[in-house]
Amino acid sequence: MKILIVNKLYSPWIGGVEKIVQQIAEGLNGKNELNIEVLCCQPFGRGEFEEVNGVKIYRASSLGMLWGMPLSFDFFKLFKRIFQTVDIIDLHYPFPLATLAYFIFKPKIKLIIHYHSDIVRQKVLEFLIRPIIFYTLKRADKIIVSNQNVLKNSFYLKSFQQKCEIIPFGVDLDNFRRRARKEIKKIREKYGKFILFVGRLSYYKGVEYLIDAMKDIESKLVIIGDGPTKKRLELKIKNLKIENKIYFLSAQEEKDLINYYRACEVLVLPSIFKSEAFGLVLIEVMACGKPVISTELGTGTSFVNKDGITGFVVSPRDSRSLSNAIRKIITNDKMTKKFGENALNRAKEEFSLDKMLKKTIFVYQNI
Repeated sequence: MKILIVNKLYSPWIGGVEKIVQQIAEGLNGKNELNIEVLCCQPFGRGEFEEVNGVKIYRASSLGMLWGMPLSFDFFKLFKRIFQTVDIIDLHYPFPLATLAYFIFKPKIKLIIHYHSDIVRQKVLEFLIRPIIFYTLKRADKIIVSNQNVLKNSFYLKSFQQKCEIIPFGVDLDNFRRRARKEIKKIREKYGKFILFVGRLSYYKGVEYLIDAMKDIESKLVIIGDGPTKKRLELKIKNLKIENKIYFLSAQEEKDLINYYRACEVLVLPSIFKSEAFGLVLIEVMACGKPVISTELGTGTSFVNKDGITGFVVSPRDSRSLSNAIRKIITNDKMTKKFGENALNRAKEEFSLDKMLKKTIFVYQNI
């Protein structure tokens, strides 16, 4: 059975959805007689075809990114050519180009939609293609969502709940059991009892509110990631005169990232828009036995992080609440340990990659 996974971008582009797509493509290709290929766009530049870890990747050329979406005419040509050779399309939404391409060409093959969130940023475009979105969802044989919150709060999914399947995202728990004690010790010696943020520095992450919260916190903040808002964040730190306790690090390999997870006191994900549909980083740090702080967006972040059990859930755009939550954790070793234990247990019970892949195979085979 040949499956075409369609998403706007793919590794090495860093993003939660891109990581999920890579996990599915590499984890299931060649398993149970599945042959998986990926169609995506370049963030900018000429298209190319390559094979990565055994998976065929078709990258359409792109004029660049606008509001987080690649501008690509080449995508339509590639989509038309490739879908005629496959048995199932697995479309990761939101991706307006793919939704439009599906409407134009109307493939007579099975369709699965991985529905990550409603369109958040391209509201004008969303309004214009709303009938096309409904058309695509109506044609879908199965809609996969990562958690009940997405299903409950989505404007579109209310009409299609009978065909929705909840499959929580997962991580390879074995990878997060690693302990590089010397490296962890070095990190702690350098930063002390520090707070951690990991993610792409983009409009919806809300890192500016975390920086505001640090004004009243004695500990250091380590920010791991790159992105378009970095310069603005650096200017904010300078204006607040707290350069001595906030450190920027570029994106890290997973093996190095795990060391920072294990060395930190708490990870904070202060996102402000529903573009943060799940927060895969929450699972990763929980798998290392660490507490987390996230914001209430009505998305998967509050499904992953249970308030008062694995950490705290606070209101978005509320630096004071963030500051209070951080202070409670870093000043109470007993609470930190308990939240960390609960976080690790929850990761083991709910968020294993193996469980996610098995459920995804079941959906593929049963449509």
